[in-house]
This record gives sequence, structure tokens and C-alpha cells, in this order.
Amino acid sequence: MNAQTATQTATPNPQLKSGSNLEKVLAAGHFAVTGEIGPPKSWRAEVIRKKAGLLKGCVDAANITDNQTAIVRMSSIATGIIVMQEGLEPIIQVTCRDRNRLAMQSDILGAAAHGLKNVLCLSGDHQSFGNHPGAKNVHDIDSMQLIRMFRDMRDSGLFQCGEAITDGGPPLFIGGAANPFADPVDLRPLRLKKKAVAGVDFVQTQLIYDMDRFREFMKKVVELGITEAVSVLAGVGPLKSAGMARHMRDNVPGMRVPDAIVKRMEGAVNGIDKDDKAARNAAWRAEGIKICIEQIQEVREIPGVAGVHVMAIEWEEAVRSIVEGAKLLPRPVLA
Repeated sequence: MNAQTATQTATPNPQLKSGSNLEKVLAAGHFAVTGEIGPPKSWRAEVIRKKAGLLKGCVDAANITDNQTAIVRMSSIATGIIVMQEGLEPIIQVTCRDRNRLAMQSDILGAAAHGLKNVLCLSGDHQSFGNHPGAKNVHDIDSMQLIRMFRDMRDSGLFQCGEAITDGGPPLFIGGAANPFADPVDLRPLRLKKKAVAGVDFVQTQLIYDMDRFREFMKKVVELGITEAVSVLAGVGPLKSAGMARHMRDNVPGMRVPDAIVKRMEGAVNGIDKDDKAARNAAWRAEGIKICIEQIQEVREIPGVAGVHVMAIEWEEAVRSIVEGAKLLPRPVLA
């Protein structure tokens, strides 16, 4: 189906697990687009409202990170409620780092009570990376067990201990993460298969810059039959500078940035005075957006890819230009 489809009236689908907008878009066969909102290191709701306004209308749902990089921020659930009030559907992230299974089950019931339907299950960045390196992590369960726990709550109406949930399980569309390039690379599709068995409904991948390797990954994912039950959203994101491209290539584990991408970013400022920082930053960012648009057009042709997850980290202003440049606007509106 064309992503530029206008409003559609859909008959109720008993196969839908949550009825979220993201689930409906994927179930209808549209190429989905999700974005990301980083909660602030403050209690100011207007920061969230501004970010939600930048993404509204150009993504089908937006991830709300959960103390990303182990830095204290507004809670993902509270942020998600504000985002939903602004007319944008949230995908709340839940990490195993900070809470045990009692707290996570309690949180998901509270989230469902507020109408939050999408959840992304993650292990969480280690606390040593954040602003409280001495904090004690929890990791009562891992992300695989978290997926299964939420699935059993939804499908069987049971808490992890086996006790029945009063009034039945919460409606959830359950997501997970995948890194196609983390070592050992050959086991990445098999790990994704385990998440499918655990009950994940959709998966968002790590940032992808090496398209050749991603094609190999997706070929194995399709061969394993994973895409028959799981929607795979390819992670893409605009580079802000040549320095960022080099850093990601050389220092970020599990990230593969081809030299050709780095050279393109370096060449974007050819002929611009080195002292003109504003012009150089503008040229880098324009090239980063252009590369991201090209990558979206490329992943749309890869069998098994159901959508893209646009990660413009602390650069939400770029998302609309990227989605529009990739000819993915307007987004489908499903009744």
C-alpha cells in the first residue's frame, strides 16, 4: 500500500492485540515510520510538548526513551502521557536495568490505564555510562524474559508468578530491539528468532549505515520465517558532522559506518572556510539528512523490512525533512 494513502475506515480487526495506531498501520500493510523523543532532565512538560509537535503528523508513533544512556530524565510513562495528550502516539521504553519484575508489571498496568499501548522491551545501558555510575543496577530479568512476561500478561491475563490479573490482561503491542552488527554477527538472526518465540510483535534495529551487511542480515531473518510474525523496522538516523561519523565508525561497539559515508560527510564542507562554523555545520547536517533519505529509499526495497525507525537524537527538527524527502508523507490515518 502507498504510504500517502488518505484517511481510511477500517472494520474492527479481532486479530489486533492492542489496537494501537502503529499496530494498525503495520497490519494494513503500510510502510511504518517511527521516531524518538528523549525526555528532558527536568520536570518541564513544555519541553515534551515542543518535541511532540515536531514529530506529530510525520511518524506513526514515537519512542519515549527510559533514562537513555543511564542518565536521569523524566520517566518514560509520564512523558508518554504528555505526548499522547499532544496527539502523538507514544512507544514507552522499559529497561531491566532499574526495576525488578514487580515494578515493571506494576508500571505496565499503570501505563495501560492511561491508554499507552506500545512498549519496547530493553536491557538498558549500563549505569557506568551515565550520571550516576555508582548506582546499583537491578537486572532481575533480561529483555527476553521481559518480552515473555508482558506477552503472558496480555495473552493469558497472568502475572509472572502465575496469578491471574483482575479484569484480564492489558492491551499491548510489544516491541524489542535488534543489532544486526553486534558480535557474533552470525548469531544475530537467531537471537531475533528467540525474541519472536518469546512474543515480540515488532522490532526496531540499531542504526544502519552498512546496507550490504544489513541485506545479509535481513535475508537470514526472512529465511528463518521471523518476518511472518514480527514487523522489522530498520533504524536510520542523520549524521550531524564528519566527526560524529568517524566517532561512530571507530568507537561505538556494534556500529558499522562504511568509510564511503565518512568521506561523504568530510567532503560536504569542501570549499567552506574552516572558521565559518555555522556554514560548516549547516553543510554537514544537510548532507547527513540527504544520506538518511537515500538510506530509507534503499531499505524500502529490502525484502522483510516493514518500516523505518528514525533516530534523530536531540535533533527532532530534522525528522519531518527526512520523512518528506523519502516521500513517506502524508502518513496514513486509520479509523
